[in-house]
Parts: sequence; C-alpha cells; structure tokens
Amino acid sequence: MKRFFAFMLTLGLATMSFSDHSHANPLQAKVYKDPNCGCCAIYADYLVARDYEVEVIESDQVVQMSRMMGIPEEMQGCHLTMIEGYAISGHVPFETIDRILAERPEAKAYTLPGMPMGSPGMGGVKNAPFEVYQIKDNTAEIYDVR
Repeated sequence: MKRFFAFMLTLGLATMSFSDHSHANPLQAKVYKDPNCGCCAIYADYLVARDYEVEVIESDQVVQMSRMMGIPEEMQGCHLTMIEGYAISGHVPFETIDRILAERPEAKAYTLPGMPMGSPGMGGVKNAPFEVYQIKDNTAEIYDVR
C-alpha cells in the first residue's frame, strides 16, 4: 500500500512539475478498457500527465460501445475514451484532443486505428504520421495528422 501511495505522489508531482498542458479546471476523461490490456492504462497515465482527471473503467464491452459511437470495427482502437461528449478511440495524441475541444466539431467520434508504434501509450519508435479519423454520418475522413 505504501508503494501505491508513493507512486501516486510521484505521479502527481511529475504532473505538476513537467506538464506542458494545463487547464483551469481539469478535463474529465473516462477510459473504457479491456481488463487484459496494459497499453490502455498507460494511455490513461498519458492523459493524467497532461492534467486530465481520468477514471479508468474495465469493460468487456469496448467493441460494442465503439460501434454504438459509430466507429467501424476495423477502425476501432483497443480502448475508448470519453471526453466532453466526444468518443476518442485508441491512442490519439493529446494535441488532437485539444484541437477537437477547441473547434467543437459536430462529429462525436475520433479514432487512431490500430496500435501504431510510438503513439501515446504504445512503445517503440514512431515510423509514420498518426492519421486520426473523424467519424461523422457513418463516414470516416482524416481529421488530423501528427
């Protein structure tokens, strides 16, 4: 238990000291993840490090929830994050999330398909631009490239 609190304190201090992104009122995020997935928890930590308040919810319904948000199965990520009424599927960079929240587009679902190497929450080296898709009216189009 002491290790857990020490880790949380360290994470909190790191967030306060090194965060390059802050909000007057922290944004609320819910990350729905498969109970067996480790990268989803790392993605949640990625958001916490950028001053998001994150609730991680283990669920075996991520595919069905993503489908309900209009994200085709072949474009779904391994977790679904809900922020300000938007569904964010997969390892979407926070810069893209910030753009969505600044622009407030009508589309309600965004996805970075697959699990690209070097994306937030994934290990490895980025080997191609991250193409984030906007899902609107059952069509997908590129919204942002990082």
